[in-house]
Amino acid sequence: MMKVLITGTNGFLGNHLLSYLAKFDFQLYSITRSALINHQKIEVQSFIGDITNKMFIEEVVQNIKPHAIVHCAAMSKPDDCENNKELCWQTNVLSTQHLIEASLAFHSHVVFCSTDFVYGEGENHTEEDACNPLNYYAQSKLAAEKIVKKATKNYTIIRPVFMYGHEIVGVRKSFVQWVKESLEQNKNIKVVNDQFRTPTYVIDVCSAIQTILSNNKTGTYNIAGSEILTPYQMAIILAKQLDLDENLIKPVTENDFKEPVQRAKRSIANIDKAKLNLGFNPIDFSKFNFYS
Repeated sequence: MMKVLITGTNGFLGNHLLSYLAKFDFQLYSITRSALINHQKIEVQSFIGDITNKMFIEEVVQNIKPHAIVHCAAMSKPDDCENNKELCWQTNVLSTQHLIEASLAFHSHVVFCSTDFVYGEGENHTEEDACNPLNYYAQSKLAAEKIVKKATKNYTIIRPVFMYGHEIVGVRKSFVQWVKESLEQNKNIKVVNDQFRTPTYVIDVCSAIQTILSNNKTGTYNIAGSEILTPYQMAIILAKQLDLDENLIKPVTENDFKEPVQRAKRSIANIDKAKLNLGFNPIDFSKFNFYS
């Protein structure tokens, strides 16, 4: 049975991934900073500690001898990364280096969860395109990618785009929960309407990772939805589906709603490679069922 170590299992992607992979023939292990959330019924051995602590990482990896490591843990809010660059570098870059170095002795397949932010501005980004990160979060992720590529050939880098999905109590909520809860409370919300993305259902990301692990797929893959939408358009679609007041949603632009860090106006990921090699078939955001 394949032994899979997942980091960041109290985060949005990591927690969903643990539940998803439990349905398959994997022996699961996790690393978290605190007690594992919402997985009492899943057979998983959890290690609590700091991923920036090299000695802790070495001890965990040597204990498990994993066939694969899925590195989901990250400091993922761009504004926080910009305001605390040292912590960002330790969390996003040094932790990756520690995991890679510890894994080499066991020839572990390393799946690194990166971001489409590494591309910067542009249309139809393929995995071979040059990267032009616009903020420190993206710079840290690109630096971590380079460490992975330099250290081993047995790696897979995935670049998800604007993930959304169902809520797990105790885990950081995604954009759709913020919209739903705000509208249910009759709050007026301002949502950016001049930043275009290809939003991705978190379970589609989990499915892609399962395919990568089960078939030992290596390389770099964009993992994204097929629709090009702004956050405002996403909010309107969600309001209609939930029969909430869409008039509470006000579209704003970058000029109206100043953000601490620069984000691409239009960053569109090409997913042809994932479709061809992974059988990736993402759902449309408009078909996301909030209640399922």
